[in-house]
Amino acid sequence: MTAAIEMKSVTKRFGDRLVLDKFDMAVASGSIFALLGDNGTGKSTTMKILTGQVRADSGEARVLGRDAWVNAIALRHRVGYVPEKPKFYDWMTVAELGRFIGGFHQPGFLKRYYEASERLGLDTSRKLSDLSKGGYARAGLALALAIDPQVLLLDEPTSGLDLSTRREFLSGMVDLAAEGRTILITSHQIAEVERIASHVGLMVGGKLVMCQTLDELKSNIVRLVVQGNSEELPLPGLGTVLQSERFGNIWRGVVHKPDLTLLEQFAAERDTISFQFERLSLEEIYSSVIEFYGVKAAEIVNGGAR
Repeated sequence: MTAAIEMKSVTKRFGDRLVLDKFDMAVASGSIFALLGDNGTGKSTTMKILTGQVRADSGEARVLGRDAWVNAIALRHRVGYVPEKPKFYDWMTVAELGRFIGGFHQPGFLKRYYEASERLGLDTSRKLSDLSKGGYARAGLALALAIDPQVLLLDEPTSGLDLSTRREFLSGMVDLAAEGRTILITSHQIAEVERIASHVGLMVGGKLVMCQTLDELKSNIVRLVVQGNSEELPLPGLGTVLQSERFGNIWRGVVHKPDLTLLEQFAAERDTISFQFERLSLEEIYSSVIEFYGVKAAEIVNGGAR
């Protein structure tokens, strides 16, 4: 599929701090791409580069085939963006906010803004200063949707929203993607993102360490449970063991792309050994991948002595 968003070898530093390290990512048109990673790993910086707020030190960032920095102004009529912590003129009402921002956009913006505000349960007569954290976030969402965007960039968009509003909003993202729009979302609500994401990228230390469709990710990373008294586990060549633990004669490991033939042969040669697979949730996959690559990154930083 054609990529609506492309980042190639993007590097960004703030002073001595390396935030993005030769970062590569491709987001297919019409997909809902969940970009997941711990705080400080570079997700928000990625969003700011794609919206032309921050210029990459090196590399290439393109949205809808256009350079995200050079064509930033033109892209703002085609790309909706919700920052993690939106900030508006709080003395305005919700309606005044729409009219003010609408002056920078094309015809139809204000009508769509009112429609989105109603859908999100916003009282357009209320001042922004009187809104709850969730109401403030909904105002930001309404502005992003009012653009009628081809690409929607959402940085923790459901932060502060109640459960029912979060789920309703995320379900709406599925409808937008079905219309051919592309959505890139960061979120700590991993279980809820799992309900809508078609693709997942996992970030550690400014790099995308894993990027697959959600179905591929859940097929390739599984938990193996092996019963039987064997100290040979994990086997060399079994796959990438992301997590490993032993309880008596039971070995449990989260493995990326396990070699089933090797495991079946191992069990066949030992009558006392049996094994089974367990499918993992996205949250469990996220935890194991982030932990594994986080340790690897720390070893590199410390000189790889261990």
